[in-house]
Amino acid sequence: MNPLGARVTALIAEDEAPQRRALHEQLQQAWPELEAIALCEDGVSALESVQAQPPMVAFLDIRMPGVSGLDVARAVAEQGGLVVFTTAYDDYAVRAFEAGAVDYLLKPVQPARLEQAVARLRERLEQRRSGAGGPDLEALIEGLESRLRPRGERLVRWITASAGDSVRMIGIDEVLFFQAQEKYVRVVTADAEGVIRTPLKELLAGLDPDAFWQVHRGTVVRVQAIDRVTRNELGRHTLSLKNHAEHLPVSGAFLHRFRGM
Repeated sequence: MNPLGARVTALIAEDEAPQRRALHEQLQQAWPELEAIALCEDGVSALESVQAQPPMVAFLDIRMPGVSGLDVARAVAEQGGLVVFTTAYDDYAVRAFEAGAVDYLLKPVQPARLEQAVARLRERLEQRRSGAGGPDLEALIEGLESRLRPRGERLVRWITASAGDSVRMIGIDEVLFFQAQEKYVRVVTADAEGVIRTPLKELLAGLDPDAFWQVHRGTVVRVQAIDRVTRNELGRHTLSLKNHAEHLPVSGAFLHRFRGM
């Protein structure tokens, strides 16, 4: 019997299929009443799932390609859900999570540790049911993101892009947006553009998340270049830029970035 007296739904986001399946199977053993409503292989699909059906609990890998577990956690927190992060790196995780996160799990996940996390989640859910508050998850996410932000040699500084019959060196400060197109990624500046073969999800790992935002599965935009986001009569959102005439689509999974702008 479920002691919470209600259905408890969960989302699992992990880009490695064997680990995703293993965590799901372990959760079925440790928490039989938990209903996994989404098993996601990347951050974008996790965001889309949160938008469509917000989970009560989310188990999120921090270092997913493209959209990170921190971005997904923000969306979950905005919907009132709880978060457990999974990570293979304990060098930065322990102190940060013990400062106030619901919990974290080191990979490979050990059954005894998972049972402990489940007990804590049950307690937090019961506290919420009785009206008690919880940790400031948004503040925790901000602190974690600052520690995980690419620095030094990890940051992309130049893009070598093909432009017709030539190759152009584009400084990262010139780029307005990146847009995936079949086998290539467009690199667009205020007055020119080129293409690169590096997948967008790999490129994101070297971009400063304070300077570039993903706004669509295939689009990453410089924040300072954004002029406005407009909603049309069909409910679809598009983004306009300050120094470029092109309008870019914004998917619902990323609209949370623009709240309060």
